[in-house]
Amino acid sequence: MAGIWGRRGREQQAAQLAADEQLSRTARAALVTADERIRATGDELDFATAELGESATRPLREGLDAVKKHMGEAFQLHQLNHDHIPDTPEELRTRNARIVQLCEWAESVLDERTEALEEKVARIRRAPEVLQRVRADAERLRERLPEMRSTLERLAARYRTDSLQRVRMSAGEVERLLDFALHSADVSERRRAASRPEDANVALEAATESVRRAESIFDGVDSFEIEALRAQNTLADVVEDSRGDLSEALAAQRTPAVDQAIQRLQDALASIDAGGERDPFADLALVSAANAALDAAREKAAKPVPSLEHVQHDVSAADHAISIASSLIEGQRGWIGADARTRLAEARRTRSEIDALPVEEETRERAQQLARRAQGLADEALRLAQRDIDSSRPDGDDWGWGGGRGRGGPRGGGGSGMLGPVIGGVILGGLLDDIFD
Repeated sequence: MAGIWGRRGREQQAAQLAADEQLSRTARAALVTADERIRATGDELDFATAELGESATRPLREGLDAVKKHMGEAFQLHQLNHDHIPDTPEELRTRNARIVQLCEWAESVLDERTEALEEKVARIRRAPEVLQRVRADAERLRERLPEMRSTLERLAARYRTDSLQRVRMSAGEVERLLDFALHSADVSERRRAASRPEDANVALEAATESVRRAESIFDGVDSFEIEALRAQNTLADVVEDSRGDLSEALAAQRTPAVDQAIQRLQDALASIDAGGERDPFADLALVSAANAALDAAREKAAKPVPSLEHVQHDVSAADHAISIASSLIEGQRGWIGADARTRLAEARRTRSEIDALPVEEETRERAQQLARRAQGLADEALRLAQRDIDSSRPDGDDWGWGGGRGRGGPRGGGGSGMLGPVIGGVILGGLLDDIFD
């Protein structure tokens, strides 16, 4: 047996030595890779600064400085691994793990900063292509200006002024926006030729953003007209449906709430029939809301509100049921379990919610629901309490001082039929010490 354990120990030791050697090789390789990455990133930073300027490359420069600082710690740890002072395996293992951690962190920081810069560099290197596209898009949009003017005039004649806020930009303003885009493109070219990359990049961004904004205005005008026509078609369907609902409501059972909703819908339809310049979106919202209010009022009218007498009857029934359950449970406390007590407590809590409701017609249905729930809980509490009493009574016990089987039932000696619940209630009520004092 000693030979087996000795062999296992040697195997574990050999495995640990192999793992330590692998970690050492990983640390040395990570140091070389990270150091080369720092040198390559420095070269990339110089090229990017020449193309983008100092401010655009500042995040990469700051990240590179931080990496160099922490990599100094990694090289110092590697030096400690090879000095003349002997090290324990644990010390070597800890240093190598820290070296790997620092190198991985350095790679991560440089990856993040260079990736963010690569997109900017690529865009700047495509600057001639981007400027060419900006000029082409600006001219293409300029050709659409007559069509835009015609559309805006048509919309202004058909819809109210406030409904056109989404397309309040005029064709003249769009034209000035396109002029600014072309001017910014020229500035970008001149600044780049003058070796002022930061200014050139700002101007390029202004040119591309101006063209994008102009095109979005064109698209907004077109989409507004399409959406307005769609809203008008939907409005026609809603108006037709509303007129049918009005006819049904006028011929059906009426309540004050239904009359009010009918008047609201009639006013909405009359407003639309008045004609003139309209806002199709506002009209659709107005009629839809009035129609929904009428549907809700009719639905509520179809469900009669319980009378006050019925609600009071249910509340009285709940009070009666709670009173009966309370009498039994409190009179036989020694034998009543947790279930019955819990149902009674919940019945009382539910009953208290009724008193908190305002006395209004709208709350009658809720009060009736609470009353019936309270009564059901009280009835269940009574049933559970009776079950507890029946299960605790000795067979054949007539609640007297004796009888039963032998010397009493499950709760002790003879005569416990009446004394059991009495003593139990006294204990729970905290009176036992007073009685025997």
